[in-house]
Amino acid sequence: MDIPDLAAYMSHVGAAARAAARPLAASPTARRDAALRALAQRLRTGGDALQSANAQDLEAARGRGLAPAMVDRLRLGPAVLDTLAEGCEQLAAMPDPVGEIVEMRRRPSGISVGRMRVPIGVFGMIYESRPNVTIEAASLAIKSGNACILRGGSEAMHSNLALARLVQSALLEASLPPEAVQLIETTDRAAVGRLIAMPEAVDVIIPRGGKGLIERISAEAKVPVIKHLDGNCHTYVDERVDLDMAVRVTDNAKTQKYSPCNATESLLVHRAQAEAFLPRIGAVFAAKGWRASTRRSRTSRRMARTTPMRS
Repeated sequence: MDIPDLAAYMSHVGAAARAAARPLAASPTARRDAALRALAQRLRTGGDALQSANAQDLEAARGRGLAPAMVDRLRLGPAVLDTLAEGCEQLAAMPDPVGEIVEMRRRPSGISVGRMRVPIGVFGMIYESRPNVTIEAASLAIKSGNACILRGGSEAMHSNLALARLVQSALLEASLPPEAVQLIETTDRAAVGRLIAMPEAVDVIIPRGGKGLIERISAEAKVPVIKHLDGNCHTYVDERVDLDMAVRVTDNAKTQKYSPCNATESLLVHRAQAEAFLPRIGAVFAAKGWRASTRRSRTSRRMARTTPMRS
């Protein structure tokens, strides 16, 4: 989407989010949960429109020569949509975090002091590739009573727009302001620069993506940033374990989907289970055409306790 006056557009988005934040934060639990259930229903029944939008992104990604793993991250198949819908329903069934009082302590003076959970206000989230993050971020925002401004990757723009429309429709059905969840409707990278420099509208920025993105946001933001950098996803098989369950969990953690950043990258097995476990999981991986390399870490050489496997 071409936006002639980007500054005015971003100012409008920020003002709308700020205006929607207060009524959302003050809304009854039942209304926010109703919005989540309405969103789940739309995810399950809006398949044709979503698939059409997603197909545009997939075709464009292939045309740009993106790697198969990147293309896979963009895909919104029925199983993905059902998982997203289930996540919304699970959130709706959880206790309301807003207003919860924790760590209450009675001071020597007789005064009780604790901490109450309250919405932050407005958060901005900047993310790459995976359009399912649009629903994950929006649903968490609704449950926690926070407005949000979302900026997804350019390669998923059609999918993200279609998903954002479902979110706003669900908010309207629950009599909540649709501007509580907004998606920036331009691929112009300057929009990110505007978003991270609007303290009057945004209370915190959450970047989700590669190290380069996060370093840029951290360096240029004029609002607080919640960030991560490098990580390594481990699956650990302990000395006392149900081997059948361990095989299922490890298989799921690695092969359920290879492309997400939370797929297992290192497998750590206690030496007491190595002989029984490794051949079994190796056979599972081999049957799926996946080959693992095995090495022994410095710690395991010294302590002879664990055997890491990296993908």
